[in-house]
Amino acid sequence: MGKRLIPPEPAEIHEVQLREALEERYLAYALSTIMHRALPDARDGLKPVHRRILYGMRLLRLDPGTPFKKSAKIVGDVMGSFHPHGDQSIYDALVRLAQDFSSRYPLVDGQGNFGNIDGDNPAAYRYTEARMTDVARLLLDGIDEDGVAFRPNYDGQAKEPVVLPGGFPNLLANGAQGIAVGMATAIPPHNAAELCDAALHLIDKPDAKTKALLRFVKGPDFPTGGIVIDSKESIAEAYTTGRGAFRTRAKWMQEEGARGTWVVVVTEIPWLVQKSRLIEKIAELLNEKKLPLVGDIRDESAEDVRVVIEPKSRAVDPALMMESLFRLTELESRIPLNLNVLVKGRIPKVLGLAECLREWLDHLRDVLLRRSNYRKAQIEHRLEVLGGYLIAYLNIDKVIKIIRTEDEPKPVLMKAFNLTDVQAEAILNMRLRSLRKLEEFEIRTEDKNLRAELKGINAILKSETEQWAKVGEQVRKVREMFGPKTPLGKRRTQFADAPEHDLAAIEEAFVEREPVTVVISDKGWVRTLKGHVADLSGLNFKQDDKLDRAFFAETTSKLLLLATNGRFYSLEVAKLPGGRGHGEPIRMFIDMEQDAAIVAMFVHKGGRKFLIASHDGQGFVVGEDDCVGTTRKGKQIINVEMPNEARALTVVGDGSDNVAVIGDNRKMLIFPLDQVPEMARGRGVRLQKYKDGGLSDIVTFVAKEGLSWRDSAGREFSATMKELAEWRGNRADAGRMPPKGFPKSNKFGRGIE
Repeated sequence: MGKRLIPPEPAEIHEVQLREALEERYLAYALSTIMHRALPDARDGLKPVHRRILYGMRLLRLDPGTPFKKSAKIVGDVMGSFHPHGDQSIYDALVRLAQDFSSRYPLVDGQGNFGNIDGDNPAAYRYTEARMTDVARLLLDGIDEDGVAFRPNYDGQAKEPVVLPGGFPNLLANGAQGIAVGMATAIPPHNAAELCDAALHLIDKPDAKTKALLRFVKGPDFPTGGIVIDSKESIAEAYTTGRGAFRTRAKWMQEEGARGTWVVVVTEIPWLVQKSRLIEKIAELLNEKKLPLVGDIRDESAEDVRVVIEPKSRAVDPALMMESLFRLTELESRIPLNLNVLVKGRIPKVLGLAECLREWLDHLRDVLLRRSNYRKAQIEHRLEVLGGYLIAYLNIDKVIKIIRTEDEPKPVLMKAFNLTDVQAEAILNMRLRSLRKLEEFEIRTEDKNLRAELKGINAILKSETEQWAKVGEQVRKVREMFGPKTPLGKRRTQFADAPEHDLAAIEEAFVEREPVTVVISDKGWVRTLKGHVADLSGLNFKQDDKLDRAFFAETTSKLLLLATNGRFYSLEVAKLPGGRGHGEPIRMFIDMEQDAAIVAMFVHKGGRKFLIASHDGQGFVVGEDDCVGTTRKGKQIINVEMPNEARALTVVGDGSDNVAVIGDNRKMLIFPLDQVPEMARGRGVRLQKYKDGGLSDIVTFVAKEGLSWRDSAGREFSATMKELAEWRGNRADAGRMPPKGFPKSNKFGRGIE
């Protein structure tokens, strides 16, 4: 028989509210991400992974000038001792610290393939080697002298620094990017020499505000160069609030060729833009015919960036061609600024430029005080030991005799010569060979030098002025190392104002200018035909649909559409579908209500005046430029409420001084144009009075030339003002039946040209 299984005792169950459990766990996750992964520390500008990489390299003695070591060794040590989060994430961070196109002042000196500006991946860590740069050495300087606090590592087997001594303004000089939980950071790189100048000004005037520091810090300084085209006001605003963005453009120049030809050569591209992807995007736009001014593009880069852009023809304006490229490609990039950092390593906060530098300077002072106290303790210990050595030297034979004869020489020595425990221990631990060097003169010289150093340290510890002078000295040394005349310290990014261009010319630069015919069906389907097609009899339409209207335009044209809801909509011909098929519903391009229909549609020319009227007979004159809307929702011009609707639109021609209006009741009225006001929007004034029905059509004309109209067969009719005497009256009259031969449609038949 088998054993009888005894069920285990049920574990104690605690009831917890799901909301509370989720809040607690999510908060723990959020804090972990903010503190230990995504946000940099304001003091050394590093995230934990970067700090651990540098400290790991320090332990491997990978100082500048020492032989390189395999990246695999560095990654393995860092992962095993400090950062148990996966080798690839550590290696990716290491690579970014070594890339001179990602980091303005690289912290790692890499040997081997560390990737390139095209976006190619680095070699695996078993193939690459690394060591620290001078910048990294500055950040770590003083770590062995108790410059910063240490904490246990993740398994408690070793210690790691909470923050690095940070003798370099790394937070702003190298920048940082990171997305935490509910917050993000985006700090572009800056010029270290400028930051040092601003920091020195802040030491002299601790209450200085960000605006005063912008004399020194002009703006970001990207490793890949480029040109920042923001105004000084917007740059100042960004640094004051800690939030903003920088419009950065590629640097280009015109190169002349043979027989008047030329090309544009791009030598610097915006930061964090992959060159290969940028060129692919431009090539795609060329294939899609969205860059009509550009003929070809090719990459001639070697060590330096050299992207050659050929124009379509030598007559093209190079600045306009580049403007079209800046608008559509990453040759112009918007680089964000969000100075969200961990203050004192604990509190996430958005700082301004002055606060960022203040945090760094305060940290330098803290490190100075810690190092001074550490050195003071060392000197005091050494002075105590030297005092013991001097006694031993003066009584060497007696000391040797006590050591040889006593079982416990230490207490005997302490009693015999009045020594401290430290002094007795030092004498007993002395090697025999040191007896040869034990000379009174040397002991006294060392003692004297140490006492002088101790005096200097005490002076620093007692005086805040001395402390800031020492910090200033440290900052000046950094400025000297990375001054504007050094290859690494020279400013790479320039500043300029965005060139002013005619917006219409820029819009045209995006589309090839070709003649087209715009066709609209009765059911509101739109398409464009290549060229100006006069005969549309062969066009096919969907079942139960037919031609409504057609007119000539160009691919660069903008169309205006008036709907019965009183709104004007703008459409770009270039975005309308081509002639194959039946086109697409016009509602695909604008947000027009289902119960609204098209009243008029025409090419926007600009500068004209329209007379616009509603079905209930009200209207006014409006400028064409006031009718242009920028959104899909259109722009309300004539205010109408159902069942009333916008009914007619006519161009106020040059010299027009009279208005002719006809109603559904087949009554026509002519009155002076100056009786109709000009407005930007509104309901308008009454044009004609009706007992039933409403307004059918409206037209303006010049009195000297008379009124003309077309019948349904397209035949022209006209009448002089003398012949029209009985229809002349004032605005809001009822009018009378039109002249003989007037179309039964009650329309003047005058379209908008």
